Amino acid sequence: MNILITGSKGQVGNELQTLAADYPSFSFVFVDRDELDITDTQLVSNFFANQRFDYCLNCAAYTAVDKAESDAETAQKVNVIGTQNLAKAAAANNCRFIQISTDYVYHTTQNTPFKESDPTNPQGVYAQTKLDGDLAALDVHADCLVMRTSWVYSSFGHNFVKTMLRLGAEKSELGIIFDQIGSPTYARHLAKAMLDIVQKNPAEFGGIYHYSNEGVCSWYDFARAIFEISGIECKTLAIETKDYPTPAKRPHFSLLNKAKIKQAFDIEIPHWRSALQECLALL
Repeated sequence: MNILITGSKGQVGNELQTLAADYPSFSFVFVDRDELDITDTQLVSNFFANQRFDYCLNCAAYTAVDKAESDAETAQKVNVIGTQNLAKAAAANNCRFIQISTDYVYHTTQNTPFKESDPTNPQGVYAQTKLDGDLAALDVHADCLVMRTSWVYSSFGHNFVKTMLRLGAEKSELGIIFDQIGSPTYARHLAKAMLDIVQKNPAEFGGIYHYSNEGVCSWYDFARAIFEISGIECKTLAIETKDYPTPAKRPHFSLLNKAKIKQAFDIEIPHWRSALQECLALL
């Protein structure tokens, strides 16, 4: 089975490269922006026409949440046009398509875990462009599967875990937001879930699914766990979102209900704390 991975230098893309050897029946092609500019419609079309792929896993995205507020044009090109280009080309070449999306698309006052059927209410450029990309891909590709996730981190790239390790070693005290609730997602587990779904190659495919690690915490709880597991002595102070203003609004509650993906694809999902221990062992 031939698998195309876009955004190969990002957190999930790098984890997919790490896991590739565990799936010897797959033939992988890894590309990033240098190899394939997904915002170039003709280039993407030609790329798919010249090679045969069974699946395309789109890990390419504009994820600079705050920067997107002042760089809406680039976010739109990558998250909407780029996603649509890939989905269209995949559909035209009988290639199934998996799109990674985000919990940011919901952002309501709901206080029970979001189901895939719940209303969306994106706040800010990043959230809106990710939702628009999801809808564009679903519109042009009958076999498009959107995986919405949250709080992604990895041993690769820039993320909250690595920032906390750095700041915890540099400072004796840190203020961490306690009134935003969600579930961290280890990018390696998300990548494995994607590959496990591909390996099953199910007859029923497509639609929106949620994936994050199990359990619930605040950013404050997450930071405390990072310091505890790593043996870092840094005092943590619980602060409110209003005490740490950012250009883009963050959802206060973004727990994802994962019953659908577990039932549909028989996916087992580790708890966020054991996932964190696994990642920290690499760091």
